[in-house]
Amino acid sequence: MMAFQPPFSPSLFRKRDNASGASVVAIDNKIEQAMDLVKNHLMYAVREEVEILKEQIRELVEKNSQLERENTLLKTLASPEQLEKFQSRLSPEEPAPETPETPEAPGGSAV
Repeated sequence: MMAFQPPFSPSLFRKRDNASGASVVAIDNKIEQAMDLVKNHLMYAVREEVEILKEQIRELVEKNSQLERENTLLKTLASPEQLEKFQSRLSPEEPAPETPETPEAPGGSAV
């Protein structure tokens, strides 16, 4: 009896498997490159947004400091009557601002 002979040789399968394996590796490499590109783009966008937010924080801290200085100055320049009038306008939920002690100028007179 004659041995069964496949219509094509097994070496043909190996060549196809090698080509298929190379194709899978190439696709995997392209996917990895695409993922790296997306990652790099996102990291750049995040860094850029962080810098923008840091600048906004600096500006807000500066503005807050300026407003606090202005508030302190206005409190020191306001008369007790003005402070009392202001406090009476505050809603019940808001805490009343502290009444500042009137600083004395050299010589003992109030500023």
